[in-house]
Amino acid sequence: MGEHVIKLPDVGEGVAEAELVEWHVKIGDLVREDTLLAAVMTDKATVEIPSPVDGEIIWLGAEIGDVVAVGSPLIRLKVEGGADKAEDAADTAAKPEEKQPEPVSVDASKAEKPVEKAASAPAKPAASAPPAKAAAPSPARPMTSGAPRAEGERTIASPAVRLRAREAGLDLRQISGTGPAGRISHEDIDAFIARGLQAAPVGTKGLTQNTAVEDIKIVGLRRKIAEKMSVSKSRIPHITYVEEIDVTALEDLRAALNKAKRPDQPKLSLLPFLMRAMVKAIADQPNVNAIFDDEAGIVHQYGGVHIGIAAQTPGGLMVPVVRHAEARDIWDCGAEVNRLADAAKTGTATREELSGSTITITSLGAMGGVATTPVINHPEVAIVGVNKIMVRPMWDGTQFLPRKMMNLSSSFDHRVVDGWDAAVFIQRIKTLLETPAMIFIES
Repeated sequence: MGEHVIKLPDVGEGVAEAELVEWHVKIGDLVREDTLLAAVMTDKATVEIPSPVDGEIIWLGAEIGDVVAVGSPLIRLKVEGGADKAEDAADTAAKPEEKQPEPVSVDASKAEKPVEKAASAPAKPAASAPPAKAAAPSPARPMTSGAPRAEGERTIASPAVRLRAREAGLDLRQISGTGPAGRISHEDIDAFIARGLQAAPVGTKGLTQNTAVEDIKIVGLRRKIAEKMSVSKSRIPHITYVEEIDVTALEDLRAALNKAKRPDQPKLSLLPFLMRAMVKAIADQPNVNAIFDDEAGIVHQYGGVHIGIAAQTPGGLMVPVVRHAEARDIWDCGAEVNRLADAAKTGTATREELSGSTITITSLGAMGGVATTPVINHPEVAIVGVNKIMVRPMWDGTQFLPRKMMNLSSSFDHRVVDGWDAAVFIQRIKTLLETPAMIFIES
């Protein structure tokens, strides 16, 4: 038998490290060649790592959320045949003649730290060591005490008991075990629940307190989102401008176009109209279609309008980009939005499709609320937020009429966009959306 070491491969694009976001195996698993072992993430691209050989997993070199350098050992497998040559070389290099080991960096030591087994066998004593004196058995905990364990004290229970307690919302630290060394059994849980029901005041009908606390590590795409939001809010002084828009005529036009569309044309939502309105407004105010390099003190103002569309996916928020919206008509904008939204939700969007935006649209659809305070997609300088459409009575000078109203909640980088310019930009969009025929007039 031998060992085979799998190192984090070069995932391309000059990336020097990647974050471990998922293990598909655990120690002791038998795997075959091409079995998926793990998934790592770099920026917004997820890469799956298959096994190159058949073998048994004997060591995992990182935990979920760890950042691992390219080339670092990630997995060790027990394989048929001799030891892996790369592993032999690594072992030789790792054993210098000096008694004191060479210091290693924090990242390297972290990458070499194995993931512990849930229940490891006790190590065998050395042959020369005298037999250990038998330890006195721990007294059983009384069933009626219910005394909570000290903070950090480990509870002893089987996986089935732990699962049952978690599903019932019970904290095992509050349950006294009657087994050896205080081991908790199903009978102990039954007794604990029975005592709780007896002690419950009249009228509660068996309602119990849920004291469970679940620790969820922020990893993968959620970590990227958190980092992005932190940078945006800490480095960009936001100004948010909210304006209400009468979209009654726009909704009538949208319904008519969808009714008359060809089979090969997409069903139009509000977004393609907003995108075309933004293109026209940007032509008058190109300063909002820009990226601000605050470290160099340079605003990169773009001629092409590359609109990011914030999309909610099962993994979290992603921003696919509709490139050159200025060169697309209503139908082309609608088709590209649909294509990119599907790619983001299915996880097939490429790195190029998720980067390069110069201004962003964010929308919560029917759940858009009355007003929001969108966070700018750093390093851009503007984001346009869409709120839900609601029918409200509006005064036309002689009477109240039911109108379809929608708010635009938009944020701007106040370092490079003045409040006046922000208001003029949104007012221009308002005029175009309230008189939608103007969207189709080429000036």
